[in-house]
Amino acid sequence: MCRSLALVVTLVLLVACSNSSTQKTASSTPATPNVLTGSIGAAKFTIDVPQPWNGTLFLYSHGYVAPGSTNPSSASPDPVTGQWLLAGGYALAASSYSSTGWAIEEALRDQVALLDYFDAHVGKPKRVVAVGVSLGGIITAGLIQAYPDRFAGAMPLCGVLAGGVAAWNTGLDSAYAFKTLLAPGSPLQVVNITDPEANIKLAADLMAKAGQTAAGKARIALMAALAGIPGWFLPTQPEPAPTDYAAQAAAQALWESRVDFPFAFGYRAELERRAGGNPSWNAGVDYRRQLENSPYHDEVTTLYRDAGLDLNSDLAALNAGATIKPNARAVAYLDRYISFDGAITVPVLTAHTTADGLVVPQDETAYADIVRSAGKQDLLRQAFVHRAGHCAFTSAEVISLIKVMLNRLNSGRWDDDSLRPAALNATALALGSQDNAIGGFFAAQPAFAAYTPGPYPRPFPKGSTPPG
Repeated sequence: MCRSLALVVTLVLLVACSNSSTQKTASSTPATPNVLTGSIGAAKFTIDVPQPWNGTLFLYSHGYVAPGSTNPSSASPDPVTGQWLLAGGYALAASSYSSTGWAIEEALRDQVALLDYFDAHVGKPKRVVAVGVSLGGIITAGLIQAYPDRFAGAMPLCGVLAGGVAAWNTGLDSAYAFKTLLAPGSPLQVVNITDPEANIKLAADLMAKAGQTAAGKARIALMAALAGIPGWFLPTQPEPAPTDYAAQAAAQALWESRVDFPFAFGYRAELERRAGGNPSWNAGVDYRRQLENSPYHDEVTTLYRDAGLDLNSDLAALNAGATIKPNARAVAYLDRYISFDGAITVPVLTAHTTADGLVVPQDETAYADIVRSAGKQDLLRQAFVHRAGHCAFTSAEVISLIKVMLNRLNSGRWDDDSLRPAALNATALALGSQDNAIGGFFAAQPAFAAYTPGPYPRPFPKGSTPPG
């Protein structure tokens, strides 16, 4: 699902893994003079070394793969970016991870095992840059937190940088609001999911019915607003006007039904199995305050008024029913794989589209806040692309960011002038029309922009205490 969806809405969704051995198999032989493929335990890998090699290795972490789906290895965010790096003398390496789903535990282990393999079979790099998209973004940030001495820099792109506990709590908020307000008598499960396929189908049927009325549309907008889901869906269409609330609500409904629902009502089951229970909660959450802090507050209040609904009554119902508590062991697992402490030791450059409804741009706020609290803000820079879509970057935009990171590593300091949106756009445009395309299909002008995301709905820094 995730990789095909990326072609339609450029949704390069979260990542994959499972328990694996680090024993090398006999298949670890060069496929060409420059390419090695094989497996380390259950994790396939790809290594591509140009001749001559300049000594820098880019270790790529891919996005989420739906549980049980095909899981090949791919060594770069996209083929154009990969070819640009190889042409510049940079080596590429990537693991498929040893399972699918929320595979962060395995991904961390498998990626480091691949670094060890690279050292032994190719040579020790002068420096390693970690880069990853979506769940690969959280893995990238996790790698430099867990193994700081192995990396010179990191580029988490469209990453789940609020961390695992926070991300799944926010998903729960939206799912809980949906069931409470639009399907209160249904058997829909928001936690402890027993039959994920049936649960997803039920959610889709309920969503289709809810979207047929003005009241349903208003309540869908509320559930989206609580999770920070934007009102712009397709990167090939213009952003709705600031007060075109009907169009914004329609886009939020598409994000929910086509992208977020599989995670909230289906893939959560895989997470609960690996974590040993439900790691999410809403006990004690004030949904009234959460809506007040949402950038979509005015949209929701207007749609509720036009539908003749009592918003205060719905918010009171949400707060009254917010009694879901977590399994402590599951929270500890998800905190371990992974939440962030902000104590970065290498330069980190992140990027996000401004209208990402799967991994919301407010994830960047959560990460910046925790890095600042650790006193490491000088090591962090963040860039934003004004576009809808999850990981909907052009190859030129990604390459422009890589150039900034390489300059930071070579010079020892950030060139903040080169990070200004106008400068990044000029760099991307100079790469030519072929590189200025999303997913190799949709031509798009560079769209870096000055942008400040709002607060993350429910942040959870590493080691925080959930409710008893």
